[in-house]
Amino acid sequence: MSAREEILDRIKSALRDSPAVPQIPRNYRRETDKTAEQRLGQLVDRLEDYKANVFVVPAAGAPARLAELLAGCASIVVPHGLDPQLLSALPRTGTGDAGTLAVAVDSPERPLTVAALDAVDAVVTGAAVAVSETGTIMLDGGPSQGRRIISLVPDRHVCVLRAADIVEVLPEAMARLEATAPQTWISGPSATSDIELERVEGVHGPRTLDVLILT
Repeated sequence: MSAREEILDRIKSALRDSPAVPQIPRNYRRETDKTAEQRLGQLVDRLEDYKANVFVVPAAGAPARLAELLAGCASIVVPHGLDPQLLSALPRTGTGDAGTLAVAVDSPERPLTVAALDAVDAVVTGAAVAVSETGTIMLDGGPSQGRRIISLVPDRHVCVLRAADIVEVLPEAMARLEATAPQTWISGPSATSDIELERVEGVHGPRTLDVLILT
């Protein structure tokens, strides 16, 4: 018997008498009591406390603000479903001459390699939902967010979030997500501390997190 077969056999044995599933108490807070403006302010406060760079702009001004944020970058990667309008103010897309911005698109049909992702200056993605109470942005692998790996390998992550997708508490966010989706939860740039509590950023993901919130 293989290890897998043994594990499954033990599970079947444990469930053989069909034990009753206990009722799970759900008396925690499941809905928001803050206004949209309060949720936005709370999220900005939390993200800045986590050392993220936060920019709140009208949706119409997003392309210009994104172009400002990416000034100086030579190359970026975007998921295949990112709104192309967001990139409309960039100096130039594609793989042009020196001085232009090369934009690589990661798609299910043409996934980029780890080496290719490691070579770009930044990744730009959308977001599924954000929780203001914890300052957490959630990606669920949707077309505007792409594969988990594209938000983890590049050293800089520029995340575009709609203010309408900000909720206050975690249960509200979970209700919007598909439980089996490949989720990535982000609370500030990647960081860790060694035994002497010295903070080191960029170990497990992007060193820099820019959040563009569209109102």
